[in-house]
Amino acid sequence: MPLRAHHEMNRRSWNEATKAHNSHKGDQAAFFRRGGSTLFPEERGLLGDLAGKTLLHLQCNCGQDSLSIAKHLGADVTGLDISDEAIRFARKLSNDSGIDARFIRADIYDYFLDKREQFNLVFSSYGVLCWLSDLAAWGRGIASCLASGGRFVLVDFHPALSMFNETWELRYDFMGGTAYEFESGVGDYVALTGAAAEIDKLLPGLQDFHNPHPGVEYIWGIAEIVTALLEAGLSLSHLTEYNYCNGFKPMSDMVELSARRFAMPAHLPQNIPLMFSLMAEKTV
Repeated sequence: MPLRAHHEMNRRSWNEATKAHNSHKGDQAAFFRRGGSTLFPEERGLLGDLAGKTLLHLQCNCGQDSLSIAKHLGADVTGLDISDEAIRFARKLSNDSGIDARFIRADIYDYFLDKREQFNLVFSSYGVLCWLSDLAAWGRGIASCLASGGRFVLVDFHPALSMFNETWELRYDFMGGTAYEFESGVGDYVALTGAAAEIDKLLPGLQDFHNPHPGVEYIWGIAEIVTALLEAGLSLSHLTEYNYCNGFKPMSDMVELSARRFAMPAHLPQNIPLMFSLMAEKTV
């Protein structure tokens, strides 16, 4: 069963963190009007040309990727997120940038129960799985939102990365849906990532951000993620692991590569999976 009390905690925490994140990004509408995109090659390759296709973007945050998909891949995009602040910003960014997309504020589990349409694609990326309290219901919900022949595309940070604390000590589980409550809540990872963040050069924005609302994260293993989709009736067609991660620098000593990518520090093993992608299809 989805743990909605935890979801409500996370909604409040994300509302505060979203303000901090966007404070660093400057004029995002101008970035998009100039033809900017926040998509990485991994998701672009998996999604492909989406002209004439409908796409549901689950946990879309402030809509930057949603608008990039609409503008550069041609999809008719609906974005969904639990955060009031994120959806408010996404709607304004859509209007100010001139890129059409629809944005809905909802807990994804409530949306799955109330959904009234199906899509050619469902997409989710970067820091989404850790907020899911019920993986089986997530898998069933995705399947219910896909039209026959539709695809689900996921790119996320690898659960192996989530096992470490900030000094690369093993502290957390790899699987099992273990819940960890963090009193500090969602942090200002945009400021921590620095100039490699997604929107041009960062501004100073809010300094020394402290989130007054705690958050709860869950740890799911790769097998659990895949199984949730298979048991929902989807067919796995792609699964890849990467020894780098995109757009996020969780540890200060990670090596910065080109194109907003980060790899393991030199003194540690290099082939640790930091990110993965998968695609699952609805064949009936």
